[in-house]
Amino acid sequence: MSRIALVDDDRNILTSVSMTLEAEGFEVETYNDGQTALAAFSNRMPDMAVLDIKMPRMDGMDLLQRLRQKTANLPVIFLTSKDDEIDEVLGLRMGADDYVKKPFSQRLLVERIRALLRRQEAIASDSTDTPEEKAVMERGHLTMDPLRHAVTWKGQDVSLTVTEFLLLQALAQRPGFVKSRDQLMDVAYDDQVYVDDRTIDSHIKRLRKKMRAVDPDFSAIETLYGIGYRYNEE
Repeated sequence: MSRIALVDDDRNILTSVSMTLEAEGFEVETYNDGQTALAAFSNRMPDMAVLDIKMPRMDGMDLLQRLRQKTANLPVIFLTSKDDEIDEVLGLRMGADDYVKKPFSQRLLVERIRALLRRQEAIASDSTDTPEEKAVMERGHLTMDPLRHAVTWKGQDVSLTVTEFLLLQALAQRPGFVKSRDQLMDVAYDDQVYVDDRTIDSHIKRLRKKMRAVDPDFSAIETLYGIGYRYNEE
């Protein structure tokens, strides 16, 4: 049973969403502000966190930043205001895996949660579809170990979220070949989950930033404007 942490200052959302998730077989922990959630996570990290952005004491952005200092592997979904596109983009660039706009369908949120958990399990499981996906992959200075969710560049560890790992893996599997945004969406998200181009672009920007943190000259991920992205083996 996966443990879902739901953090929102709206008690109606906490009550209704937690009831829905529990009915779907999840264990749910609820918190009405980021500070309380962070303290609880220090003792016991959940399997996934669903965070509202605008909260008292510590908002979702600050909470995500603190969480990413501890772990890159925890899947995080943001709950964003209906018209606040800046929050969506900033949240993805800070390391969120997905976002859902308020007001939202609880069924949609459940599907997003299940999709993220499946992706994480696929990376960690030793029953990945093909031997190629299970094996350690080396592409120039890049090494990726799907079973350990481990990435190194020039021998230095790089901590990636679930989404970032899947995108980098998809690009690096075939150096020199272009992946369109639609193809990358299929890799990172289930068919029933719609995301737009901006979501993929935000994840790629975050991925590049992490790689350049260990190597300022990193340029292996090339943008082909209007087409997609390509990994060039260095």
